[in-house]
Amino acid sequence: MIKVLFICLGNICRSPLAEALFNHKIKQKGYEDYLCCDSCGTSDYHIGELPDERTMASASKNGIKINHRGRQLNRTDFRDFDYLIAMDDSNILNIKQAADLHKTTVNNLFLMRSFQKNAAFSEVPDPYYGGVDGFQKVYEILDSSLDGFIESLEKNHPEIGQK
Repeated sequence: MIKVLFICLGNICRSPLAEALFNHKIKQKGYEDYLCCDSCGTSDYHIGELPDERTMASASKNGIKINHRGRQLNRTDFRDFDYLIAMDDSNILNIKQAADLHKTTVNNLFLMRSFQKNAAFSEVPDPYYGGVDGFQKVYEILDSSLDGFIESLEKNHPEIGQK
């Protein structure tokens, strides 16, 4: 089982949407026996909270169900997950600092948009302080990026496609 962790700052906007969308996509492909995921934040701002209402609305509009409560990145995540997928450079820095604090190395850390074909930018923008359209834009970025990520997983882990 390949385990993926999606990471943003507060774990109420981008990363829970990435988690839910990834779960939707792997279910459609029949990959549930090979892949699983979770999401978290690098901060402790929203531990135990439901995702932002605008995230929930965007997911619902696009036929995606989110079942998640906010949590913070912890030391066992470095051991338990095969891929750590951060939403932006600030999260990358926070993850590396947490790894140093826990005296561990991080060799499996990627930016989400590094999997998006022809990405205009390297980061998934944080929609928290904006309007509803920002949440839909994040959905579209994640949708495209996750397609590329799943293609990368299929290429690097041939057993995934052998249902």
